[in-house]
Amino acid sequence: MNRIAAGLLAATLLTATACGSPATNSPTGTADAPVAPVENKPATPKTAEEVTNALAQKVPSLKLTKVFTPEDDPNKLLGRPNGYTSKTAFTDTRIAEEGEVAITKENDTLRGGGVEVFADAAAAKARMDYIQSFGKQTPMLAEYDYVAGGVLVRVSKQLTPTQAKEYETALAGIFG
Repeated sequence: MNRIAAGLLAATLLTATACGSPATNSPTGTADAPVAPVENKPATPKTAEEVTNALAQKVPSLKLTKVFTPEDDPNKLLGRPNGYTSKTAFTDTRIAEEGEVAITKENDTLRGGGVEVFADAAAAKARMDYIQSFGKQTPMLAEYDYVAGGVLVRVSKQLTPTQAKEYETALAGIFG
């Protein structure tokens, strides 16, 4: 091989090494070990509908019944100042449609519950405290309430404490 060809070959090899050729980039001169695949962890739910669907995977008796809009929100808080950013209603099939449940409106919390998503945890906690104050003054308005971050899950008092605890556990599993 003449000196020009040998020089070109040496320059090519040197350039490949300097540029990080996969076969020569490791200290041993062999290809780098493959990178472990990234775990496919589900994204944290961001809307009330996403949270409700995630809860339904953990509490099979939950059935989503309504995704509210600013026009049909009974509390007139959806998208408004100091209100929630999304809201749903759900039923729980363990609650019989009798007594006070039978006379409630279709998407009433007493039939199962609801999810309200706020901009931050402080707003969700403030809403929970507000609702709880009514339940303390008027027991027929009592309910189970659970907060995780900006999410408030409202659960019917018709469920037993053990049944309601399933929602708390599920919520913690989603955001824990």
